[in-house]
Amino acid sequence: MSRRTPLLLLALAACSLRPHEFTATDAANSGTTEPASTSDAAITAAPATGEPTGTSATTTTGEPAPATTTTGVGTSDSTTSNFITPLDGGPPGSECDSYAQDCPEGQKCVPYSGDGDLSWETLGCFDVVPRPDGEGEPCEVFESAVSGKDSCAEGLMCWDVDLDTGIGTCLALCGGSVEEPTCPDPNTFCSVGRLLSLCFPYCDPLAQDCEGGDLCVPNQSNPGGWLCVLDASGEEGQVFDTCGYLNDCDAGLYCTPPEYGAECEQNGTGCCLPYCDTSLPNTCPGEGQVCIPWYEDGQALPGYENVGLCGVPQA
Repeated sequence: MSRRTPLLLLALAACSLRPHEFTATDAANSGTTEPASTSDAAITAAPATGEPTGTSATTTTGEPAPATTTTGVGTSDSTTSNFITPLDGGPPGSECDSYAQDCPEGQKCVPYSGDGDLSWETLGCFDVVPRPDGEGEPCEVFESAVSGKDSCAEGLMCWDVDLDTGIGTCLALCGGSVEEPTCPDPNTFCSVGRLLSLCFPYCDPLAQDCEGGDLCVPNQSNPGGWLCVLDASGEEGQVFDTCGYLNDCDAGLYCTPPEYGAECEQNGTGCCLPYCDTSLPNTCPGEGQVCIPWYEDGQALPGYENVGLCGVPQA
């Protein structure tokens, strides 16, 4: 087995997220639109404290479960759309399919609220504005954040909307089907919800570019990708600290089996070790550690070819 293989396998099988009380705004900030599934992974992680706040609308419902794919909590102020409540039912009477975008020419299929509240209930066809905004560009909503009316192009919707300004960002609605969702940008992943399915951008584990102090960690529901999750490390989570969950370590560190670090507690569940850049000189902090490539040759997402993890190579 090559030195590269254990790292991706580790991301797939070793860790889950520390349980956290799921709220409507958690999903929007992290790039998820539904509560995450449960996991039977070996390394699992510690309860977060404090009341979460957020920045955008969501469709999260139900009781949370220990996560394998989800979610961070933003720290934006209360002027953003964290007042939007969870989805209050399925999509009865939907007039279109958001995956197929089967509305008449000049219109797009998006979720909207048909009863005047701040929850999406169904899908409808709405006119595409002249000179619409593209994916990743700033956008504007009209009437309300859940009206279905915005300045984004067909196949896109305005997300993470500030309720004071009505300004958000255009994200792509997932294409394909619920069973086999697709995203137009290879650096995004589809988060499938019961009504709303959106393509969220991956984060960068080397840059740790998540907002609100969240962590960029492997996306276990989409092998090879990365997403932002809640930092549950508290006062711990430093290099060589013992960890039990994917989000137990500080930003830039990963909860790894202890044999990857001689300084780690070998009887512990896991150990916090740093990501590293394989194109740079070795700066790994542990005895005998090298920067082990995260991906097999040719398997990395574009722009992620240099992602590695500090560790003692395993046979």
